[in-house]
Amino acid sequence: MSLSPEAVATLSGVSTATITTVLLKKGLRNVWMRGTKPLRPGQPRLVGPAFTLRFVPAREDLATPESWSSPISTRTAIEAMPKGCIAVVDAMGVADAGIFGDILCARMVKRGVAALISDGVVRDIEGVLGTHLPVWCDGFAAPPSVAGLTFVGWGEPIGCGGVAVFPNDIVVADQDGAVLIPQAMLDHVLAEGPEQERMEAWIVNEVNNGAALPGLYPMNAETKARYAATKK
Repeated sequence: MSLSPEAVATLSGVSTATITTVLLKKGLRNVWMRGTKPLRPGQPRLVGPAFTLRFVPAREDLATPESWSSPISTRTAIEAMPKGCIAVVDAMGVADAGIFGDILCARMVKRGVAALISDGVVRDIEGVLGTHLPVWCDGFAAPPSVAGLTFVGWGEPIGCGGVAVFPNDIVVADQDGAVLIPQAMLDHVLAEGPEQERMEAWIVNEVNNGAALPGLYPMNAETKARYAATKK
């Protein structure tokens, strides 16, 4: 799935906090991926379709340095990543084995990957930062992935930070972390997200002008009418 430039531009103006609110109103409560913190403060908000990768617990006969040359390896998976995708990696929250390092991240940059999202950690932190690949993860650690994980595949449903992620679901990541938009909910978020942002910006302005919160947030009928008048 490829996102239109218009969809990317729209979602780039909608915060992850707003997206969670919009989806909550539709009954989706579990879309924020736990442990996905921006590796570098100030990373811009990014949007893209999910390219999924999955690790399972390390098994000694499989999690070896030799496995890095296997047809089923992170190296091979990176060569399948399309331009503009966001790599979403299920590392089961393991915090003492770095799933990707500087060399793999550098290759992702060359392939035009938009970002790396994981509930695990990376390694070679200075080198990873030097690639300028935007990364959201749970930190960093020196040991390689095979110290605690076995890579088993890509392009299938995964769990990342407690959230079910299917290939080509939409991911938006900013300073609050990474959230998932199911494909079936994309049009709804595109329609409702910008309006939610406009409404909340108006509310903030009212607060800055001295308005009290009761009746303003959430809006009562009178406040709704005042807000509606500003859009005419």
